Order: sequence, then structure tokens, then C-alpha cells
Amino acid sequence: MVPRRGILLVLSSPSGAGKTTLTGDLLTWDPSIAFSVSVTTRPARPGEREGQQYYFRTRQEFQRMVAKGEMLEHAEVFGDLYGTPRAPVEEEISKGRDLLFDIDWQGARQLRQSELGRDVVSVFLLPPSIADLENRLRTRGQDSEDVITVRMERAEDEIGHWTDSEYVLVNRDLGDAAAQLRQIVMAERLKRVRQPGLVDFVQELSDEFRTKQ
Repeated sequence: MVPRRGILLVLSSPSGAGKTTLTGDLLTWDPSIAFSVSVTTRPARPGEREGQQYYFRTRQEFQRMVAKGEMLEHAEVFGDLYGTPRAPVEEEISKGRDLLFDIDWQGARQLRQSELGRDVVSVFLLPPSIADLENRLRTRGQDSEDVITVRMERAEDEIGHWTDSEYVLVNRDLGDAAAQLRQIVMAERLKRVRQPGLVDFVQELSDEFRTKQ
């Protein structure tokens, strides 16, 4: 049987809405899902390793990749460049493997407009309130006060693009949001267009009817 074509699951949200936690939960729930590792020009944070969280490149190297058409999408966020390398995505999806993307709305839009747009499943994650979003940014202790201010200003613009996504989750309860994300993945995998073996299977059923006549 021809393998099922993989899906490109794009999870977008403003910083602090719980995207990283949900990403980790989904990959634990189904280890067959691959995390699409982005290229970035920002410095590595403590604990981050090359090829796991990101591929770390200089701005010049990044721009060279863009010029060669090696990026499916790219955008500048908070002064740093981020992008999705084309080759590993095309290889994995052709094998029927699902990929999970942690990219912003700009990257998601470019991905939908690419030649792989038909494979994209987009999910937007909203916080239960703006106060909750700001509290999460402060309690995780990753950013300075200035960075938090910039992230909150950007969050308003990011949330304004929620209608670009096919699915929208409100992260009031992390367990509920995780369960809903799993349901989306299971439903998308069962879509008729993602099951190439169905045509031959239905033909076999039709042949059985004819042999009984």
C-alpha cells in the first residue's frame, strides 16, 4: 500500500500561551511525529543544542540559504531571522511522516502559500486572558522586563491573525488543550485525501459484490 502522505502541523500563538508545552506533550504522545527544526540567527540559549531546538546560523549564512531557495518560509522576529529548511521537510512528508512546526503567523502563511500548502494543518493557540499571558511570561523567567514589554506589544498583532488558522484552541486548561490537539491530529490523518490506499480498497469491495452476482 502507498504510505499515507504526512501532514504539516503548524502550531502558532503569541509567546507565553503554552505552545512549547503543548508541542512537547504532542511529541511524547506520538513519537512518530517529527519536530521541524528551524534555522535561526539568534544565539543559543542555555540547554539548547545544534540540530535539536534550532540550527544556529549567522545572518549571512541564513540570507545565503534564502537566496538559494533552501527555505520554505522565513521571517524576522524580534530582530532575529527564523526559517524552515526545505530539504528535510520534503523528505519526511514523502515518507508519510507528520511534522510539527513551531512558527509564527508569518511563517505559517508562507508555508500555506508554498507548494506544500495542501499538506498544512494550522492551529492557533489563544491565552484565556491578556493578564494570564503576561503572568506566564513573567513567571517563566526567561526574558528581561524590556523583552516582556516587546512581547506583549507583539502579542496583540499576533492574536489579530487568529482567523488565518483552520483550528483555534483557547488554553484555559493545559490538559484539555492537549487532548483537543491530539483529536485534531487524529481527524486530519483520517481524511479521505490523506489515505491513498482507499481507492484500491473500495475497488476490492466492488469486486466482491460482482463475484457474488
